[in-house]
Amino acid sequence: MLFIIYAVLGYWATGVVLYENKVIITTWSNLFTRKVLYGILLGWLFIPIAIIKRLAGK
Repeated sequence: MLFIIYAVLGYWATGVVLYENKVIITTWSNLFTRKVLYGILLGWLFIPIAIIKRLAGK
C-alpha cells in the first residue's frame, strides 16, 4: 500500500518538477511510462521539491 502511495506521489512530483510548463511531443504511453519510472526512482528527491514549489506558489 505504501509503495502505491509513493508511486502516485512520485508521478505527480515528476510532473511538477520536470514537465511543468513544457510542451512534450511523444506518445501518451511513453510519457506515462517515463513519468512513472522517474517518480519511482527519483521520488525521494522530487516529492520534497514539488511540495516546496507548490507551497512557494511556483
